[in-house]
Amino acid sequence: MALPRKNTQPLGDSLTTPLFQGSVVLLVIDRIKQALINDELKPGDYLPSESELTRNLGVGKSSVREAIKMLQAMGILEVRRGQGTKIREHPSEDALNSMVFQMILAKGITKDMLDLRKMFEPAYTVMAMERATEEDIRNIRQALEAFERALTESRQDSSYDLAFHMAILRATHNPLVIRIGETMMELFDASIETSMRTLPEVALKDHKAIYKAFLARDETAIREAIRVSSKSWETSLTYK
Repeated sequence: MALPRKNTQPLGDSLTTPLFQGSVVLLVIDRIKQALINDELKPGDYLPSESELTRNLGVGKSSVREAIKMLQAMGILEVRRGQGTKIREHPSEDALNSMVFQMILAKGITKDMLDLRKMFEPAYTVMAMERATEEDIRNIRQALEAFERALTESRQDSSYDLAFHMAILRATHNPLVIRIGETMMELFDASIETSMRTLPEVALKDHKAIYKAFLARDETAIREAIRVSSKSWETSLTYK
C-alpha cells in the first residue's frame, strides 16, 4: 500500500498550463523549475503524480518520465518507491554536474575561465577567513603541511594543491560556494598538475603566503597573495 504523500500547495500556472511547442522534455523541466521559483513547489514537497502532470501539461507520459529522470540525475528530484517523486531539500552530492560539461565543451582553459577563478577565489577565501572555525584552520594547515611533505619527498601532485583549496572552500560553510568551487577546481585539475611538475616550490610558497594572510585575517594581504599565486600559476598555462 502506497504511503501518503506530503501535502503540497495548490498547483499554480506553472504545472497546470498545457505546453504547446519546443522540446517537450525540456519544457516539462522548465515548468518544474518555474514552479520552484514561484514557490508552487518547495524543497521537501512531492511532485504531482505522473498522471496529473501528463493531464495538466498536455504531454505524453514518456516526456514526463524523461524529464523526471533528467532532474533526478541532476540531483534535484528523488524518486521514492511507493511514495512518489520528491523535491530534494539539498542537491545530491553525487549529482550530474552540468556546469562541468559546459566548461569541458569550451575545449581547454579559456580566458573566461581564468577570469572566473580570479574573481571567485579571492571572494571565497575572504568569506572562509570570516567564517572559519578552529577545526577549519587546522584542516587548512594540515593540507599545507601534507603538500610540503609531499614536495620534500618528490611525490607532489595536483591532489595536494587541490586539498588546500578545498579546505578553504569548506571553511565558507556555504554549500553553493563549495559546489561552484569544486566544479572550478575539477576543470583546472590538469593545469594544476602541470604546475606541480614545473613550479611546485613556487606553488608551496604562494600557499604559505595565502595561509599567513588568512591567519592574520588580513583581507588585503589575502587578495594580494592570491594575485601573485594566480600570476605564477598562469605561467605554466596555454589558454585561449
